[in-house]
Amino acid sequence: MIPKPPPREGVLGFLYLPPFRVQGYSVAGEATTITIPEMDITFDMGFCPRMSLASKFCAITHGHMDHVGGLAYWCSQRNFQGMGPGTIVCDARIEKDIRQMMEGMAALERQKTPYEIVTMNPGDEIEIKNNIVLRCFPAEHTCPAVGYAIVEKRTKLKEEFIGLPQEKLRELKERGTEIVRHLEVPQIAYTGDTLPGAHLLTETVRKARIVIAECTFFEEDKGRAKVGMHMHADDIAEWLRVCECEHMVLVHVSRRTHLGQARKQLSDALGMDLAERVHFLMDHRANKIRYERQEQEAQSVAR
Repeated sequence: MIPKPPPREGVLGFLYLPPFRVQGYSVAGEATTITIPEMDITFDMGFCPRMSLASKFCAITHGHMDHVGGLAYWCSQRNFQGMGPGTIVCDARIEKDIRQMMEGMAALERQKTPYEIVTMNPGDEIEIKNNIVLRCFPAEHTCPAVGYAIVEKRTKLKEEFIGLPQEKLRELKERGTEIVRHLEVPQIAYTGDTLPGAHLLTETVRKARIVIAECTFFEEDKGRAKVGMHMHADDIAEWLRVCECEHMVLVHVSRRTHLGQARKQLSDALGMDLAERVHFLMDHRANKIRYERQEQEAQSVAR
């Protein structure tokens, strides 16, 4: 008998949730890397797949190795490929630790990789695109942890000024009259690893169009979820009833979980209407079928 070849590496998960792609890899305890190409951002960097190199920002939720293991490589490869320094966004409480990790790699390689660090506390925000900000919110885990929301800021003409000619609007504005309303539209929320709590019920998270949520455990006994400070399927079922998201993408599922059984468990708890809003990033079969249906619909429209 000759030895068997090594097992094939895990396939990246992919979902097209118009107008965004949610792609990456996330298995509890192994690695989590979630990229949103349209926003030039990757959430966490447990390892660095090629598709994540194009992200200008990497937002780290916490310092566990399965969420930061590929961070130094991401910075190094962006520099090697001539893509400019990567910007690491992180909880202010772990800035020193991340710098020490990066300095350790620089010492090991005998070369300095350029990168930038932006620190955040809950409520802080930074602009990642024109009129689009990344906002930090608190999380509860076994180490310092935060989550992030991508929020679009819009202005809308106040109703009393609708229909006025441009000259009149310009005149009002020059007089100091506020002629527009400022709106915030949460587009994507990413929880990172966390217990359920009030931080998931804020408008920024609850009203996001897409929520990317950690859900590690589906077993009947919730003890392990509480000890590890992770989300359980029952927490997701309860939360989804008050969430206004169009889609909830579950990540960080344990490898021990059978995805077919997990989906049935949520369907039984939620009913089909709510359960249809839930997607598993690593359910390759279901996501492929969904994408093929999207392709057929797009082709029908094109005709």
